[in-house]
Amino acid sequence: VQLQASGGGLVQAGGSLRLSCAASGRTFSSYAMGWFRQAPGKERQFVAAISWSGGSRDYAHSVKGRFAIFRDNAKKMVYLHMNSLKPEDTAVYYCAAVDSTSDYARVSGYEYDYWGQGTLVTVSS
Repeated sequence: VQLQASGGGLVQAGGSLRLSCAASGRTFSSYAMGWFRQAPGKERQFVAAISWSGGSRDYAHSVKGRFAIFRDNAKKMVYLHMNSLKPEDTAVYYCAAVDSTSDYARVSGYEYDYWGQGTLVTVSS
C-alpha cells in the first residue's frame, strides 16, 4: 500500500488542522492505521492509531482530548483532527499502515510496514 499525507501547514496556537492520509491498494479496510510525528532533533513519537474496523482507537497522552483519528474505508482515507494546537505539536506528521487481522489500534511504530512521506505542521505561539 502507498500512503500520501496532506493537510499540514502553519497555524496559530489554539487553532485547528485536519490531516489526511490517502491510501492506495485494494485491501485498505484490513489495515490498521496510525499517525506519528517527529519534531526537529527529536525521535519519532506515536500520536494516534485506529484499528482496521475503526472500533479501537488509541492516543498519546499529550494529544488525548485534543486530537481525534477517523477512517473512511470506502474512500481509503484516514484523518487526524487536531484541535487546541500547541507550539509543541510542531512536527512532521506521518501516517503509517500495517495489514492486520487483529482489530486493535497499534501504538508502536515498529509494528507498521508502510509509511507516508510526511506533512509539516507548524504551530506558532
